[in-house]
Amino acid sequence: MTDILPMPSSEEIAAITKKVEDSSQWLDSIYIEIQKRIVGQEYLIERLLVGLLANGHVLLEGLPGLAKTSTVNALADAIDCDFKRIQFTPDLLPADIIGTLIYNPDTREYSTHKGPLFANMVLADEINRAPAKVQSALLEGMQERQVTIGDTIFKLPHPFLVLATQNPIEQEGTYPLPEAQMDRFMLKVVVGYPDRDEELGILRRMSKTQPSHPILPVLKPETILELREIVDEIYVDEQVEQYIVDLVLATRNMQDVVPKMAGYIRVGASPRASINLTLASKAYAFLKRRGYVTPDDVKAIAMDVLRHRIIPSFEAAADEVTREDLVTAILENVLVP
Repeated sequence: MTDILPMPSSEEIAAITKKVEDSSQWLDSIYIEIQKRIVGQEYLIERLLVGLLANGHVLLEGLPGLAKTSTVNALADAIDCDFKRIQFTPDLLPADIIGTLIYNPDTREYSTHKGPLFANMVLADEINRAPAKVQSALLEGMQERQVTIGDTIFKLPHPFLVLATQNPIEQEGTYPLPEAQMDRFMLKVVVGYPDRDEELGILRRMSKTQPSHPILPVLKPETILELREIVDEIYVDEQVEQYIVDLVLATRNMQDVVPKMAGYIRVGASPRASINLTLASKAYAFLKRRGYVTPDDVKAIAMDVLRHRIIPSFEAAADEVTREDLVTAILENVLVP
């Protein structure tokens, strides 16, 4: 038996929308600050803000030089919070991330040295250049918001967000991330090349020996927590909830939705996908300054929520069908309410 919440009245939805509009005034300021350093990349910036509002980690994938790290750094500068950057390398150890115990011979006692994971915002740069044992060290922190050092459990700061960048696995020196860790990322955003006008703007702004204008912090951690409470209030109609469930179920039963692609998905999305798609849709509605979620909000964010949660079969690989092709086919064939 499922719990069905009573549908709010039009006045209550209007009140939520008013609250969203009043609390989203910081959006213009944060965009202005980030764009002091970043040209274009509106899609990328928007997805980073969705992760920030929905309390979900974000994985950015793209070739070197596409401003993935620069955009995360710009967002961190625009937020007055504790920010740490971890450069992932093949010789990185788990203790380099979470910390370790240090023995003091004078006192004959161990003291805890906390690693860079103890921050509000963590940039895991080129995350797939470290081996699997290092990736596993992140799992507890990403899911439970805590880490274990020795016999002691330490809570991570609140808010806590991991923004990771990775190069395509075809690049030399990269490792594929474990599926369990991939599932912990709310969004996987694929960063592409800029268009001609953006490339020209990048050339004019960045081809200087002097650094760009400093970014001013316009958002505090406490404000982020307050905004997340408002995101939780955003209304999701039962029909939209059913649509989200239908999209996720389609990844497990592709033959029922797109018969010609039957057998192309070896492993479908887990229930975590339904949860994250709902949260991301609410955050996306917030960015659009609405107090309710529409099916278009779900469709707009679904690719980034689902693409890394499905595992194509060998048949799909043989037919050169990508994860993006599969998600696109699902979005085109699942009935929209």
